[in-house]
Amino acid sequence: MAIGATVHTFEVQLSDVDRGVYEELSLKVAQHPSETAAFMVTRVLALCLEHEEGIGFGDGLSGGDEPAVLVRDRTGALVAWIEIGAPEAERVHRGSMAADRCAVYTHRDPERVAARWAGKRIHRPEDVRLVSFDPGFVDAVADAVARRTSMTISVTEGVLYAEVNGRALSTAIHERRAG
Repeated sequence: MAIGATVHTFEVQLSDVDRGVYEELSLKVAQHPSETAAFMVTRVLALCLEHEEGIGFGDGLSGGDEPAVLVRDRTGALVAWIEIGAPEAERVHRGSMAADRCAVYTHRDPERVAARWAGKRIHRPEDVRLVSFDPGFVDAVADAVARRTSMTISVTEGVLYAEVNGRALSTAIHERRAG
C-alpha cells in the first residue's frame, strides 16, 4: 500500500442476474494519493461486474506490470486482464496477449478512449471489451462513497442498479469492442 493511501471498506451485496453471480463481498480498497475517486469507484465496479473465483486487485496503480484488476486460476495463471480508465494501446495489447480475456472499464468518454487506440497495435482487438456507464453515474457513486461504504449492486438485462450508502442510482452498461 502506498504511503498516504486512504483505505476504504466496501461491504457489497452483488446480484448479477445476467451472469448468475450472487455474492457478499467485503473489500478493502486503498485509494492511492494520485487516484481520483472516480477511478477508484470504477475499479470497484469492474471487480464486481467481473467477479469470479480468483479475482483481485493488481498492482497496476503502483506502476507495476499488472492491471488494476486481474483474475488468476488455481494454478496462478492469468485468466483475465482488466484495465481501468484510459490505458495506452500498448498496455491493452500486452494484456490481451497475456490473458484469455481482456477488458477496459472506463469512467471517461468511451469514444475518446477508443479513438486513442485507433491505428495502434492491439492483440485480438475484436476480443477486447471497452465497458462504460452513463455520463455522471461514476461521479454520483463517488459522491456517495465514504471511508466505510455499504453498497448493493444488481445487474439485470444490461442495467446496473446501485444503492450506495442509501443513495439509489442506475445506469446502462455500455460495451463495445476495441477493434
